[in-house]
Amino acid sequence: MHTTFTQCLWANFAGAIDMLRNVINLCPENLWYKEKKFFYMAYHTTIFLDYYLTNPVSDFQPALSYTIVDADEIPAEGIDDVIPNEHYSKKEMLEYLTSIREKCKKLILETSPEKLHAHWIKDDEIDLHGLCPSIVENYSLLEIIFYNFRHVQHHVGQLNFLLRQKADVAAEWVGMVDE
Repeated sequence: MHTTFTQCLWANFAGAIDMLRNVINLCPENLWYKEKKFFYMAYHTTIFLDYYLTNPVSDFQPALSYTIVDADEIPAEGIDDVIPNEHYSKKEMLEYLTSIREKCKKLILETSPEKLHAHWIKDDEIDLHGLCPSIVENYSLLEIIFYNFRHVQHHVGQLNFLLRQKADVAAEWVGMVDE
């Protein structure tokens, strides 16, 4: 049962990550740099995707760095206090997503059932990177994987909506990935 479950979970999560890659790839270059809301949301989704897949959390080392800013320093187009240190290119974001996708696959397919039920973050890691919201502090690894999956899908929908509004295009749905 464990193998069937993890393969199904991976096939669906990979589809969500591929949809994120597709929506970023489909974004016209001028929109990527002009529509900062799209960029900030894509960055937010990517950085948290990586963070929630890092176990142990103390090993988190994002390829595209960020700064946590005070509430009064959040740009108008920003969606939270996690601000990228530069306006990364689509190529940089897509390369980062490729490595995160592999990380996700390994985590889901190679983690034991016991570890999936264990606490995902240690108490001394909660404030380590400034990214852990209180609602997930007590999640198991399996729960944070599902939370992360839903988080990605949520923002992919928002990114597709922005693309439709600003560029009259949207990425296609990706079902389960067969790998």
